[in-house]
Amino acid sequence: MAEETIPPELRRFILATLPSVPHLEALLLLRDRPEGLSNDELAARLYVAPANAARLVADLAQAGLVTVDDGGAHYAPSRPDVRATVDALATTYARNVVAVSRLIHSTTDRKAFQFADAFRLRKEGE
Repeated sequence: MAEETIPPELRRFILATLPSVPHLEALLLLRDRPEGLSNDELAARLYVAPANAARLVADLAQAGLVTVDDGGAHYAPSRPDVRATVDALATTYARNVVAVSRLIHSTTDRKAFQFADAFRLRKEGE
């Protein structure tokens, strides 16, 4: 699967929501662990410092993808359509790590998306 075969809406989600591969990995780890993960557990699974894991979780929470409580971080998309998008992302990433990783790292696509997104019509509250 080449980057071009990643569906446009999935590409948009990746570029708008996931600034790095560790963000994606954290999201998918939390998705697969309904009981959630503590900051230290997530840091160990991602091979990052706990402070970095905390930043990843904070970013994902701000994006409406996870919630945080005393027990740690939990996968909790704010909307059902986002859950379906993350499910599609997990499948796509499992099939082609390279294409998804390249997309995340592509500054050209990210800049183009940001420019195009400025002209996107939004529903109220979005």
